[in-house]
Amino acid sequence: MSLFDTIKRTAVPIHREGWPFLAIAAAVTLVLGWFWSFIFWVGLILTAWVAYFFRDPKRVTPVVPGLVIAPADGIVCMIGPTTPPVELNLGTEPMMRICTFMNVFNCHVNRAPVTGPVTRVAYRAGKFLNAELEKASDDNERNGVVIDSPEGRIGVVQIAGLVARRIVCFVNEGESLQAGERFGLIRFGSRLDVYLPAGTAPRVAIGQTMVAGETVLADLTAPAGTAPVTRVA
Repeated sequence: MSLFDTIKRTAVPIHREGWPFLAIAAAVTLVLGWFWSFIFWVGLILTAWVAYFFRDPKRVTPVVPGLVIAPADGIVCMIGPTTPPVELNLGTEPMMRICTFMNVFNCHVNRAPVTGPVTRVAYRAGKFLNAELEKASDDNERNGVVIDSPEGRIGVVQIAGLVARRIVCFVNEGESLQAGERFGLIRFGSRLDVYLPAGTAPRVAIGQTMVAGETVLADLTAPAGTAPVTRVA
């Protein structure tokens, strides 16, 4: 195998949203590094981190009716019933919510948890509190997407965090998504909340590591039950 083939097989693609940041970081590194060698090496490390942050690896999504797939890489930080954001038009009754916190080292490309048409896209301005806090769901900047799956309507909310300053959503109302398909991205630390029909039993636990597009959050075809709100040791 040639060196080119080896690099091609091991390199992770960079999402198009990251190319402008990568170009700026590289340009600043070259300009300042021309005068100060120390700055060049620091800039080179930061440029490599930008490329790493905007990585967009391929994922293999389970194709099974009723499965809800993790929309984000990160750690499950909250599980339990709560009222969905009013702008999603999902009603006032509590739904099962699973929250995934993404730090600055996680892949930040967001993927659809289920297959179906997008019936609602709603952006709401807000604060930039620590995304791990409960009140971040109500107070922080966010963008909600509702997908009408065959097993019921699912809400997925992108929430900006303490460092995040830009939520990107690639889909519009009326478009269709496949489970595991890329639908958005949040820059530099954030959270994803998934709202499931009441009574849905999650198949993940607090503290568990999520892999977007691959980890199964729940099975909407399974009998309703009480969610096990437990923490992974």
